[in-house]
Amino acid sequence: MTESEHRTVLLRGGDVHSPADPFATAMVVERGHVAWVGSEGAADAFASGVDEVVDLEGALVTPAFTDAHVHTTATGLALTGLDLSGARTLAEALERVRAHSASRPADQVLLGHGWDAARWPEQRPPSRTELDEATGGRPLYLPRVDVHSAVVTTALLDLVPGVTDLPGYHPDQPLTAAAHHAVRAAAHAAVTPHQRAEAQRAALRHAASLGIGTVHECAGPEISDEDDFTALLALAAEEPGPRVVGYWAEAVSGEKDARRVRELGAIGAAGDLFVDGSLGSHTACLHEPYADAGHTGTAHLDAAAVAAHVTACTEAGLQAGFHAIGDAAVSAVVEGVRAAAETVGLARVRAARHRVEHAEMLTPETIAAFAELGVTASVQPAFDAAWGGEDGMYAQRLGAERARTLNPYAAMLRAGVPLAFGSDSPVTPLDPWGTVRAAAFHRTPEHRISVRAGFTAHTRGGWRATGRDDAGILVPGAPADYAVWRADELVVQAPDDRVARWSTDPRSGTPGLPDLTPGVDLPVCLRTVVSGRTVFVRPNE
Repeated sequence: MTESEHRTVLLRGGDVHSPADPFATAMVVERGHVAWVGSEGAADAFASGVDEVVDLEGALVTPAFTDAHVHTTATGLALTGLDLSGARTLAEALERVRAHSASRPADQVLLGHGWDAARWPEQRPPSRTELDEATGGRPLYLPRVDVHSAVVTTALLDLVPGVTDLPGYHPDQPLTAAAHHAVRAAAHAAVTPHQRAEAQRAALRHAASLGIGTVHECAGPEISDEDDFTALLALAAEEPGPRVVGYWAEAVSGEKDARRVRELGAIGAAGDLFVDGSLGSHTACLHEPYADAGHTGTAHLDAAAVAAHVTACTEAGLQAGFHAIGDAAVSAVVEGVRAAAETVGLARVRAARHRVEHAEMLTPETIAAFAELGVTASVQPAFDAAWGGEDGMYAQRLGAERARTLNPYAAMLRAGVPLAFGSDSPVTPLDPWGTVRAAAFHRTPEHRISVRAGFTAHTRGGWRATGRDDAGILVPGAPADYAVWRADELVVQAPDDRVARWSTDPRSGTPGLPDLTPGVDLPVCLRTVVSGRTVFVRPNE
């Protein structure tokens, strides 16, 4: 423990969001944990016995957020690399590539992110010839916004012998499948350890500035590499910042595999263990064909493979998990987890808290199965904000009727499915209050949940997804992971206005949260604290 973690601190004069006292205005932190939460009057008794008194000046204190799905290095490389998410046309994207190439003459490989041809009037990605010209013939790797396909330059292809023979290679289209994985590996192999550490620091600093106290790093052999994963965990352990919980997405067949996952520092063989791909790239696996393509996507794992992995992980005391987006992929996961439960017992499967990332296309049957099997849904509400609605990408890919069934958070909560919110950054940005807003104001009204439920999924839900029930809330004994916010009036927002009216009655004892109505400014993070240690302070505050 550092000296700062030993210090006893009294915070007072604000609003403390705590189930221990819905009207709390003060909190004592001692030895990296919450020691007391209560009223201003009672705080006087502590004032003389603490090392520091912090006047909150009316600020709001909440548990720090947990982002349950992050690719930290890629997030940092997006922060320090070329971001095409704001490019409004193909021509503008190419101009940005040209400027970025000129500004980074020393880089062995140029890295970018975030393009989405569906948003451009040209309705097509850049061609290899156009990218070769814009970079002056240098290696460039540009994944699509969902990171399931990429456009590259000839110079990067030249670094991958035999790439033209791999599945997913298209001479004039974005690369997918094995060809995409091969060029991504080559691009990331050209990133130096120094460049990688700078990217990781940039990502963690950015997370801390947003009130995020914990990130779940979703790594694996098809996403990054072991050196990247272990270097990130070491950096996070050595330097002040958000804590990093690591998942390694590699299939486990027995104790030997499980031991290797643990030796890497992972708490689970989970995260992006791909059962399918993504909707944007037409690679999510569906029961019925895409509305705009004559096929049902790509299946990487079947129910038998899922069952084998879950059984081996459960027997080894390890969390299992999968990436599953399409309804057929989610069905395969459910079928596989149920088969594992028949082998090792339902109680053991439930206790292991296996998880599914994204879980976008669910049916009443698969929702009920998640609840029965104790499977955590690690979901990204910003996906709905980005791609939902009558005219969004979901509707283009699936037709409006199927698109309306996606990301059914209200039905999941009603059924008792554990939810953990995240961003899948850099696919969508680190933005915790924006994420809660996206769930509370879902583009499909029947899927909306209360701000309080969304906030819980983005704080306590992330801890529960790792097996911890004692954290993510500000109560005595909990880890002192909290954020201090400048926010306007605190309110209670729920889709059902009867609930909202009752919850604002003082007799209900419901602590308020910031107003997240679309168009209203989101809270500003003033300070982030992890285990009692300050990891971010807003300048000039």
